[in-house]
Amino acid sequence: MKLDITTPDKQLFSGEVNLVQLPGLDGLFEVLENHAPLVAALRKGQIKVGLPDGGNQFFDIKGGTTEVLDNKILVLAE
Repeated sequence: MKLDITTPDKQLFSGEVNLVQLPGLDGLFEVLENHAPLVAALRKGQIKVGLPDGGNQFFDIKGGTTEVLDNKILVLAE
C-alpha cells in the first residue's frame, strides 16, 4: 500500500507500508492491504506505520483526516 502523511508545513512520510494504525475519533483502527474505501476524522494521538522490512515508524499528530482508496492512504494531519 502507498501511504502519504502530510501536515500544513511539510510531508512527514511517503512510501510503501504493510499496515497503518490510526487514532480515530471512536478509537484506534488499522488499515491493511485491500481495505474498503474509507474517510475518517482523526483525534490527537499516534500513527503507527508497519514498514515492509518488518520495522515500525511512529508519528504524533494533533488530529486530522484520512482517506483510504485503492490501496492508497492519505493522511492530512495537524
